[in-house]
This record gives sequence, structure tokens and C-alpha cells, in this order.
Amino acid sequence: MTEAVQGVVGSRVQWPAVRPEVVAEVVAGLSARLQKRLDGAAAKLAERPVERTGEDWRIAVDEETELVLHAPGGVVATSDGVRCGCLLAPACVHRAAAVTVCPLADGEPPTEQAEQTAQAEQTAQAEQAEQAEPAAALGESPAAAPVPLPEGPQDDAPAAGTLGAAERAAVDQLHRVGSAALAAGVGGTGAVLQAELLRAAHRARLAGLHRAAAAAVAVVTRIRAARSGEPDHRLAELVAGLRELLGLSTALSAAAAADTAGPGVAALRGTARQVYAAAGGLRLYGLFSEPVLTATHAGVLTWSVDAGGGLHTMAEIMPHTDAAAAAPQAVGAGNRAVRLGDATLSHREFTRAGLAVQGATRSAAGRLGAGASVRAVRAAGAAWTAEPLARLWAEPPAAQVERALGAAALPPEVRPAGGELLFLDVTLLGAVPYGPGGEPRLLADCGGVVVALRAAHDHPGLAHRGNLALLATAPGLRLRVIGRLERSARPELRLLAVGEPPSAQPPATQPLEAQPLEARPPTPALALPADRAGRVNLGLERLQTADLTLPPRDAAPPLTALPAGPLPPATPVHLLSRRVEQAVTGGRAVLALGTGAARGDRARLRSAGLATGASLLEGLLAAAVDQPRDVFGRVVADDHDAFAAAWLAAAWYEEELASALCATAWSEDVPGNRP
Repeated sequence: MTEAVQGVVGSRVQWPAVRPEVVAEVVAGLSARLQKRLDGAAAKLAERPVERTGEDWRIAVDEETELVLHAPGGVVATSDGVRCGCLLAPACVHRAAAVTVCPLADGEPPTEQAEQTAQAEQTAQAEQAEQAEPAAALGESPAAAPVPLPEGPQDDAPAAGTLGAAERAAVDQLHRVGSAALAAGVGGTGAVLQAELLRAAHRARLAGLHRAAAAAVAVVTRIRAARSGEPDHRLAELVAGLRELLGLSTALSAAAAADTAGPGVAALRGTARQVYAAAGGLRLYGLFSEPVLTATHAGVLTWSVDAGGGLHTMAEIMPHTDAAAAAPQAVGAGNRAVRLGDATLSHREFTRAGLAVQGATRSAAGRLGAGASVRAVRAAGAAWTAEPLARLWAEPPAAQVERALGAAALPPEVRPAGGELLFLDVTLLGAVPYGPGGEPRLLADCGGVVVALRAAHDHPGLAHRGNLALLATAPGLRLRVIGRLERSARPELRLLAVGEPPSAQPPATQPLEAQPLEARPPTPALALPADRAGRVNLGLERLQTADLTLPPRDAAPPLTALPAGPLPPATPVHLLSRRVEQAVTGGRAVLALGTGAARGDRARLRSAGLATGASLLEGLLAAAVDQPRDVFGRVVADDHDAFAAAWLAAAWYEEELASALCATAWSEDVPGNRP
């Protein structure tokens, strides 16, 4: 079967994915002359039509030359999978341009064999954990699973917790190339520099520095999205990725210089795969499901709660090759069966039901394993207002915000499940202009704090925005909600699911139009069908007008302004953050041009009490200007280490300040927060 697609830059996901090390290897094989032509060649190749036949992607470079990408499972795993028919192959620019256009593969290739291997590993890890318990009781040391050695010659193994010579060399290369990418900016980080960063990431992965390697690959992915203008590009994510990469390399360099050992170094190394430990028997209660939609994958993530109140997740996420079909794939994944034992209910059904699980395995991040030894049967669920689910809403909102901000600072592999979620009881106030831009936002009262409710995802193919628009027509509606904290100087929440509050009235037995005016409730209320069990997954299910019991139109006037008047002026943290972002987009040279205009910014920061921020901004601009020159006054290349250190200090300060302002914004003592 042959499928023809148009591989334009904005639809790069239609190309097969490629392993990062393949990109580094192919680009390294180019001559210096061809490397200069690589970016232009990649832009031209991205406009060529792509024809797929089975596991081969074919691109007609010209009338006589054809490029073939062999991608089993949709991933080009080796450089031999990139074949070109031109005379210069394999050292031709066409092969390098092809791997530059292809999206980077994330993790292992998404094949059935890989899934079976992962399940087998989960089962083996669970059995090993069970065998370790009696051995520990006898004072014996359980045997560790053999760890495969990385390819290539390696130095002698270092002491536990310390960094060896191979790791130190990998860290130095990562920091050097990452600093060069920061100094070059998005516009200057072309395919060659991207390949250098991927080569450094591959070297770090072979040395066992999995967290730093993953950060480098993520930075390259976001730089590609920024250069091609992809719709899902977010500058804040690119800034966060560079901050993570340079922060990790700096911390690892400091640990290597001090020759220290301990659990902190192990956390900086990271792990290659999620480790699943035996969790025994679990009684799970479905909580909610949310669609997952990225440039390469789509599916659903389902949350559940055990009898002790702990959160767990199960995912049904698969790769996609067509952006238009991604949203339907994510919504349809909610109807697929839960992959846990012999359970025969879908993800959407599980959010209103339960499971009794035996032999469960669980990762540190709360992901449930689907190994062959796991057994699960359907059981009764629980309402959000009943235990053990109700205890999630018992924590004060301010404490939940502190917990969410702390969880966001942890690595994903050790971040507690649901640490970023908030469980709140709110009363809708209506939609009014809100924030610096004055855009209409749905506001809600949460225990005396005005919170702006936002859609969890803006994709039009998902139900988030439509459901939020319908809720905005019901001011006074009381809801029990689940959302993800949006870090902002004003309280904001991205809604994931809504449900009936603890004191909700029973649904009316007659349609609203058939009820007399005096019989209608004075305030709006949810009137969900019985099969909804009093809750709605806002990304997968669409609310209807009949799901809301509304009072007469003249019962309450619409909200036209903030209940407590205008909010106080925001702290001018943007004066520092925009310079941090400017360095990422334009590079060191562009930042150096704005030193004169930044004098007023430093004065405003000091007048606002942010003297440290003013000093860091001054140091960042000074480092951008301070470049070595030769005797003729020409700028010569340097390692950009001082500039990267100044940028990293400013970026981390801005990050911590933004978190502190977010935590303060959820306090009832802030003027303008009281409804």
C-alpha cells in the first residue's frame, strides 16, 4: 500500500522519526563545504512530497535521485536506514537534510516488540523486588540485575556516587555545546550545531547521564519547533529546557570538581527507564481522564486513587503521523480498554468505576505497570464526595499550590504522581476581562480567592474550550474541580475535570422548560445523566445545555467587572524575563545591542525592591558585551562560559521569583483576590 503525503515544514510529523544518534552520525559525515549548505538543503527537502510504502519513506530529490528512509515501526534506528541514490552518497547532503527534517524519536521505537519487552521488564522487576524482601530479612544483599555496558571503551568504574572520567568528558562537551547554542540563539542554531548537541547527548547517554542526555534532546526538539514555526512551539518551554540542560551540566561539573558522592549525584544522573517496584494488592477508584496531544503522540492518561489516597496513572498513548488525526486519536483512546490484567472496561468507564488489582507494579512517578503477572477485575467506584477521593479536596488550596510548585521543580522520573494537580471547590463568577491583555476569562471564587479558569488544551478538536464556554453561561454554579496549576502572578488553573459539589441538589425530574418559574433552583446546578456519575472529563466529553439547570435569565445580572475592582500592579519580573528570553531567541549578539535601553529596566527593578534581579540583569548584559577581540578589533570565538553562567543565574532567579509570586497570589490577603 502506498500513501503520498506532502512534507511541508509545518507538517514535519508526517516524516518518520529518527534516533538522535543517527542524526549526529550522518551530519558528522559531511564535509565542511556541505555542512554550510545543510540548512538550505533541509528547507528544500522539507517541501518535497513524501511517499510511504510499508516501512519505507521515499522522497524524490530530483528527476534522477531518490531518497529512501527505512523506518521499522516509524523510527529510523540506524544510519544504514537512510539511503540516497546520488553519486556522493553516503557522504551527501541529501541524507543529512533528511535526518534534519525528521522529528527526533523519543525513547524506544513504538513497536509491539518494545511494548512486550517493557512489560517483561516490569514483571522481572516485580519478581526481583519480591525476592529481595526475604533476602533483606536474612541480612543478605539481593542480587542486582546485570546492567549492559555502553558501547565503546570505558574507563574503570568510579566510586559509588562519584563521576568517572567518561562522565566528566561528556559533561564538559554538553556544557560547551549547550553554551554555544545559547550564544547563537534560535536563528543561529542550525542543523550542524543541533547535530553537535545530539552527539553530546549520545555521549552522555553512553556514560550513564540519562537525565542530561534527555534534556539535550528536548532542547534540540524545541529549537527545531521554534525555527520552523510549529504551532505547538512555546518559548517558555525552550527557556526551561536550556535552563535544565545548563543547570544539570553545571551541577555535574561542580560535583566532579569536588569529587563528591551521595544521592544527589545519582539524582543528577537520572535513569534510562522507569523502574517498576512491586506494589502488591491495590483497590483503585477511578478519578478522571485527560487527553494527551503532542507533535508526535496522542492518547489518554487516566488517574486513579487507592484506598490510602495515593494517586496512580495508566496511559494509552500511541504515535501519530498525521496532525489532523491526532485529536480524534486522543479522544478515541478514551474508549480503548484499560491495559491492566484482565480488566474489560475502557478508560472513560474506569473514571466512574474501580479495579481490584493483585500483583501490581508501580513506578516512582505513579505509573502502573501492565506486566503479565498483574491481575485486575472490575469493582465499584466512588463519588468525588466520598472517601477515599474526598480527602483530595480536604487539603487547603494554598497548601496545594505549595505542593504543586515543589513538585514542578523535581525531575519527571521522581515527581510524585499528581503533584501538579489541584483539587478545589469553586463557585463560578462569570467571564470578564482579566489580566494584562484584558482577555475574557472565566473567573471563580475558591474560598475567598478569585481564580481564572483556563482550558487545559487549546486544540479545537478537543472539548476543553467548548465546555469552558458553556460553563461561562452559568455564574453562581458551584463545582468540585480538578485542574493543573498555571504558574502566574495571578491565580490561574487549567481545568481538567468538573463534578458535583458535596452539597449538590439531586437532578430535576423534569426538563427545565417544563418546570414552573417558582420551581426552578435559584442558582445554577449540574444535572448530569446517571451514567456520568456526577463528573465530566472536560477534554473527552462535551457538556450539553441540558446538563446545566439554569435559573431564570433575570434572576442575577451578568458579571461585567472584577468583584473587588482592579488588581494591584504586577511585580515587574517581566523586565528580567524578557531579557532571558531575548538571549534564547536572538543570541548573545542581539542581547548585547540592548544594553543602553536596559538602564531603565534596572532602575525599575530596584525601585520595585528587586535589587538582586537588577544586579543579575546588569551582569547578564555585561557578559553579553564582554567578548574577546583580536588586535584588529574583530570578535574572536570563545567558550561562552561566562555568558552562560550569567544567563543561568538570571534564568533561575526569574524561575524562583515567578514561583514565589504564584504562591503569594493564592493568598486571601492579596488585594483584589477577595470576591
